[in-house]
Amino acid sequence: MRFLFFDRVTRVERGKRIAGVKTFPLSEAYLKGHFSRVPLVPGTILVEAMSQLTGWLVVYSYAFKVSCVVSLIDDVTVTSGLRPGSTVEIFGEIVDTNAGGSLCRARVEREGEVIARAGRFIFPHFPSENPAWLEERFRSYGWLEGLEAAAAP
Repeated sequence: MRFLFFDRVTRVERGKRIAGVKTFPLSEAYLKGHFSRVPLVPGTILVEAMSQLTGWLVVYSYAFKVSCVVSLIDDVTVTSGLRPGSTVEIFGEIVDTNAGGSLCRARVEREGEVIARAGRFIFPHFPSENPAWLEERFRSYGWLEGLEAAAAP
């Protein structure tokens, strides 16, 4: 079972912002029996998608030398009645960062309309035991494919 709630990174600016997309097929395991008459993507999945994408921005921004976990999520709004089959864009940004942690915010949009947002994520940083392995894992998903060359001056 896959627990990544974004399909690909579409833009990334080290230390600043990230964007990605996610399509929610009806075959997702968490939709089995969830609102069986009118299946909806749970709001918690949208919050997790924002957290995952923004967490990867933190790891990427520190050149894979840190790992992080979300320790606080605050100021969250989920207004969606998102149906399976929908594709959303996820946006995350670093508001402030230092050696100990990062303060971030994120939002999810469907067709340009904000359907979920989190005003504050706090990610404490932990030294990565194997930055090369972490970078290879990140790259193996294809998340940086074509993005770094486009961002180079």
